[in-house]
Amino acid sequence: MPEIRSTTASLAEHRAVQGLAKQVLERLGSTLASADTEKSIADRAASFLREVGLPDTWYYDCPAFVLLGSSSCASMSGRTYRPAEEAVGDHNLVTIDLSPRRDGRWAVAPTDVDFADGLAVEHALHRWLVATATPDCTASSLFEAANVEIGRAGYVNLDFAGNVGHSIERSRDDRRYLERGSAVRLWQMSPFTFEPHIRRRHGGCWGFKHENIYAFDSAGSLVEL
Repeated sequence: MPEIRSTTASLAEHRAVQGLAKQVLERLGSTLASADTEKSIADRAASFLREVGLPDTWYYDCPAFVLLGSSSCASMSGRTYRPAEEAVGDHNLVTIDLSPRRDGRWAVAPTDVDFADGLAVEHALHRWLVATATPDCTASSLFEAANVEIGRAGYVNLDFAGNVGHSIERSRDDRRYLERGSAVRLWQMSPFTFEPHIRRRHGGCWGFKHENIYAFDSAGSLVEL
């Protein structure tokens, strides 16, 4: 197998940015209120990112991609995203996708039954990825297998571009995707995101998305950053 693209040093740099982003997500969770909207949450997330030293974003001009309620099943590019003014209210689902960048590095337990099930399926998909992905696996074969797993759980893939993740690059335009037909090997994409956007197939009205960044270590094992 050729040398895996990610190095120990680069993984440490990506992991540092990812760690700060996770801190921001934890802080955001404790501040959410019923009067919040996608816009107020996105603005606060951007402010928190700046406070931890992450003022830049790799995703167009969209440091925080927030979807809630009727928008949770929507899938769109950050190029066209505009946060809505719908209030969170007392019963809602909020997804927050942060896109910080530093020196080229990227980076709430539900009680409702539907929410809990969606989160459980997302966690199961991520466990499946770590257990099955190998460096020589192609992006296309991983995409196809992931969609089989999504379907087996009774859900459908909502992503507007039909993928389940992408490589982490210095330039947004250089991203390679976990998508049908891509012969790129995973070792060529490491590190990469895994972020299936899913909805229950029958009667589902909520869209779920959970994103982690993964990379292969020197032994060829997939690890979460």
